[in-house]
Amino acid sequence: MKNVMTIGGHQAAIIYDPDLEMFRGEFVGLNGGADFYAADIAGLRQEGEQSLQVFLDECRRRGIEPRKHYSGRFVLRVAPGLHEAAALAAAARGESLNQWVSGILQEALEHAHAPA
Repeated sequence: MKNVMTIGGHQAAIIYDPDLEMFRGEFVGLNGGADFYAADIAGLRQEGEQSLQVFLDECRRRGIEPRKHYSGRFVLRVAPGLHEAAALAAAARGESLNQWVSGILQEALEHAHAPA
C-alpha cells in the first residue's frame, strides 16, 4: 500500500510535510500516539524504529496492551442525498446498506494494495 511503512510488524501512515520539508510517520492501530519525522526514508525508518521501541517499552512498563482493538463498528456521516443514493444502490443489489458499504470498502482496500 502506498504511503504505509511497516516497522516491527506495525504499520505507519507516511505523509510529506512541505512546511517542515520532512516526512512524518504515524503508527496506526496503537493505543496511543507514536509519530516520527525525518528528511529521508532511511532516517524515517530509523526514527520510526526508535519511536516504536519507546512506545512499546512504556506500554510494558505500565502493563498496557499496545495494540488498539477495533469493534468493527464506526459511524459515517454523509449528505442526505448520498445516503439515499447508497441505500438505493444497496437495495438494487439485494444487499443491506451495511453489506453494500462493506463491499465497497473491501474493493477499495484491494485496489489500494494492488501493485501500481
